Amino acid sequence: MEALLNQWLWRQEYWLPPGVTWEDIKETENVLYPRPCHLFFGIPCALILVGLRFIFERIVALPLSKKMGIREKFKRKPSIKPILEDFYTKNGKHPTELEVLSLSAECNMQIRQVERWFRDRRNQDRSSTTKKFCEASWRFIIYLISFLIGVAVLIDKPWFWDQREFWTDYPYQPLVSSLYWYYMLQLGFYSSMLITLAFDVKRKDLKEQIVHHFATIFLITFSYCANYMRAGTLVMLLHDAADHFLELAKMCNYSKWKRMCNILFVIFALVFIVTRLYLLPTRIIYSTYYYSMLRFQPFFGYYFFNALLMILQILHMFWAYMILRMMYRFTFTGKLGNDVRSDVEDSDDSGQESKKSSEVEKKRGHWGSNNNCMSRKVIENGVIHNSHSKTS
Repeated sequence: MEALLNQWLWRQEYWLPPGVTWEDIKETENVLYPRPCHLFFGIPCALILVGLRFIFERIVALPLSKKMGIREKFKRKPSIKPILEDFYTKNGKHPTELEVLSLSAECNMQIRQVERWFRDRRNQDRSSTTKKFCEASWRFIIYLISFLIGVAVLIDKPWFWDQREFWTDYPYQPLVSSLYWYYMLQLGFYSSMLITLAFDVKRKDLKEQIVHHFATIFLITFSYCANYMRAGTLVMLLHDAADHFLELAKMCNYSKWKRMCNILFVIFALVFIVTRLYLLPTRIIYSTYYYSMLRFQPFFGYYFFNALLMILQILHMFWAYMILRMMYRFTFTGKLGNDVRSDVEDSDDSGQESKKSSEVEKKRGHWGSNNNCMSRKVIENGVIHNSHSKTS
């Protein structure tokens, strides 16, 4: 496996500066350099973290959620309607008014009953508040531990204070055991997040999260193999600096501790902007883009590493826009709203949809209460036939 990777993926002309080979940074009795094979340990690390998360959520997070006052709302179970279930699965969760008319006639139900069935069915699919709280608790613990470990590992390193030290003696920088284990923790954590993504709460920024995780894993992997570990450790530390505040804010939000939630979100926003919109581009990206060329000529790895950093920076700008929009709302209204703290998964819409249903019913008059007389007229006139043709 290692020979195959070295032949097709870890080719020295891709990842090392011109004139440097893997043999030049081969480990000796006294000095150990980063090697691609070292990263295989990230796989068991990811599996271990998945197991630890399973244990933590049930032994620690679940009892903690009850102590913090989280109570689940009653979710009314929808009646068994094969036609409606088939439509829900194949056509979507939010039928149009014409589709509701068609389904009400097909199932011999009132319009309001069909709308209520879809509302109840959507609420059945939504993740519980307890599940969201447990996820946030696990991420809070991991981000906090990772940040504290990062500070302890890097505080005495010269490149922590002066980013030009990234390139001193590069690429002949020996592997430090503390940096290696810090890398394995980060690689295992982000890999475990990809493994459990299918079972986690679905959020509206899911695509951006997937891109972010893949870009981070590629950065960790490449920066280790090309011995960009000094820059890589600072990138990881800056990411962890803000994330644990966000997860703690989510925990307070689920527990209805609104004031504490708002305070933590403001702290998160300030730390996020300072670390990812100021320190990352002006200290790290500037060093990898400019100072590195004082040491060697640009090569494929140079462009690849900086491209991954720019992808992360674009994602940071996207999330910063969302954060600043929430901060603007908070400044002028005193509230952050329902889509705060980057936790933008769909929420329970029973109250909102009930109000909407009432308004629609008022506009319809007695349309839905008189045994669907109007819907049958529409069907006889062929309108619903056109709707069926469109959906099929």
